[in-house]
Amino acid sequence: MGWAADRNPHSMTSDWHQKDRSTWNAYQRFIDYINIHPVYPGKPLPKYAKTDKMPYMTQLSQHLFILVGAAIPMLLHQAWVTLTGNDLNKWAAFLLYNAAYTAAAIREVRLLRRLTYKYGCLDGDVADRDGIPNTAAGRMIGSMHKTAAFRLALAILITYNPRLPPLPAIQDVTAWAALAFLAKLSLYGVILDFWFYTYHRACHEVPALWKYHRTHHLTKHPTAVFSAFADDEQELIEMLLVPFLTFATLWAIGLPLGFYSWWLCLEYVTFAEVLGHSGIRVHTVVPSPITWLLALCDAELAVEDHDLHHRRGWRKSFNYGKQTRVWDRLFGSCIERLEARAQNIDYGDAVWMPLF
Repeated sequence: MGWAADRNPHSMTSDWHQKDRSTWNAYQRFIDYINIHPVYPGKPLPKYAKTDKMPYMTQLSQHLFILVGAAIPMLLHQAWVTLTGNDLNKWAAFLLYNAAYTAAAIREVRLLRRLTYKYGCLDGDVADRDGIPNTAAGRMIGSMHKTAAFRLALAILITYNPRLPPLPAIQDVTAWAALAFLAKLSLYGVILDFWFYTYHRACHEVPALWKYHRTHHLTKHPTAVFSAFADDEQELIEMLLVPFLTFATLWAIGLPLGFYSWWLCLEYVTFAEVLGHSGIRVHTVVPSPITWLLALCDAELAVEDHDLHHRRGWRKSFNYGKQTRVWDRLFGSCIERLEARAQNIDYGDAVWMPLF
């Protein structure tokens, strides 16, 4: 009985979309309205054997997706300042960048869904992907908004200067500052992953912390929306403590983040979190300026790595990183990929991450 209770603190039943719309709650109606069903109800995904060749997603297309999305609120911000002559105060900046952050995540969920209906999902020959549970629609909507709000609030409170809009900030960048920014963007994911790895592995291996993480692991075949499926305590650590420790570490080594550089780092992190839970059967690794270096060390993180963490892990697990495999490699917690093995990847079949 104790094992069963540990295994299932929440129900994962997902059949609400099959029932009459009059029975849906407000959160379920909202999910349907903004169209973030991870898979279309009643429409099965294509299935592929594990030995079938797997296409790969280009790094360039992922960088473009992130950079275009990150640039939109900055352009709107600059347009406001230029046209009105007024600064954008902290509250207005929060509303603008929070809306852009949320919109980018929703756009990514929808586009990855489109791709999964062409390329299928990992382990698709064995199991379907988990749907949004009947009792978790509110949790997922709330978590999505809290993730955006808390991360943006932290960055704005610490680094945002209303008197420094995007264009002057970019125009004042020297060659040295540009190199420093590239170093920050390159190191942000690695440093954040150290703090994330530390807390994540502790949540699996320290009994007193597992209770805050087990909800997230109820999904064995997650989809993109499950990056926001967690209890409040876990959300606070991931949304506030881990980003703050990353900011503090960069500051301590002489690479302090300004608001716009932190904003771009956050967009890269969120893209990786959503992609990593999508389960899409396309070989792709988390985009970074140093992906080539991570690959040389076999420390780049592929979609299948985190998918295996959910599929085969519970209290004892592996592949704890969510941006890289640097710390998994150093601390011996990697496992071998199944479908994304080098000999199983068709590099002649390139997948482009669509912009819209």
